[in-house]
Amino acid sequence: MEKRAIQEKILRKLMSMKPAKWGASHTEEKNLVKSFPKHLRGEKVMIKAIDELYQLGFLLKMKKTSEWHVSLNPEKKEEIYRFLGLPPR
Repeated sequence: MEKRAIQEKILRKLMSMKPAKWGASHTEEKNLVKSFPKHLRGEKVMIKAIDELYQLGFLLKMKKTSEWHVSLNPEKKEEIYRFLGLPPR
């Protein structure tokens, strides 16, 4: 699986969760990889894909209850929709 496909799947997953994980609504970082096959979890391509999402500012990372939690950056909402090829909302 290529990096771009991994990134799109992660972003779509966070957007489809109930409630969607924007800003103050967050989930544990380890939940990002749960929907991927076990042989991909921890692979370099997976780690690079997630790191790049942080660098782009699409994901926010915060320490909660001794675990790292992530959410989508609401300030980058329009860019995230463009990245996914979706019409802006």
